[in-house]
Amino acid sequence: MSGMSYAGDKSCKETWHALETDGNAVLVDVRTTREWEIIGVPDLSPIGKEALFVEWQMFPAMDINPDFAGAVDTQLKAMGRDRDTPVYCLCRSGVRSKSAAAALTALGYSQAYNIDSGFEGIPDENGERARINGWQHDGLPWKKG
Repeated sequence: MSGMSYAGDKSCKETWHALETDGNAVLVDVRTTREWEIIGVPDLSPIGKEALFVEWQMFPAMDINPDFAGAVDTQLKAMGRDRDTPVYCLCRSGVRSKSAAAALTALGYSQAYNIDSGFEGIPDENGERARINGWQHDGLPWKKG
């Protein structure tokens, strides 16, 4: 994944702080519809916000969504945001969200960030997630999709 250009990596807690303190900051959950339904989604209601949900890869084939950046751009414009808006991309463990942040950067977004440990984080020695790092592990608000 080296060579990708985007604004940088942020932890889940750094992202929550940015979302909480910057009224323009936006969270984009780039996981699949199936992940949103089965695993859950970030709950931004405690800070009066809602996440955007746009798949980077489309379930079940997991093909890259060719309309990803355009769909995010359209939704952000509808919210009155421009391409200088801080956008935080979230996936399961911080891999797909890097590519998503790079795609937004290529479209002209100056502050497209990757959330480095994702919603579930990396697996532990038993293959279980949300035990080492990630949105859930950090105790940030979430709900079942």
